[in-house]
Amino acid sequence: MEQVGRTIIIAGIVLLFIGLSIYFFGNKFNWLGNLPGDIKIEKENFKFYFPVTTMVLASIVLTIALWIIRKLLH
Repeated sequence: MEQVGRTIIIAGIVLLFIGLSIYFFGNKFNWLGNLPGDIKIEKENFKFYFPVTTMVLASIVLTIALWIIRKLLH
């Protein structure tokens, strides 16, 4: 149970850091939804947005961050 508690605390700290970063520096990341490869279709009565490149970038960043956290804990 100790490991579960430690994991939840670390996840909370990471989420707090991400939330504060978005709150204070959100206007610096305007490019993050408009990368080449993000699919955006806008018609008269229809809007479709699928952030392919943004999600690949987010996946890579989160994978590296979780790998570093895992290495630090073990």
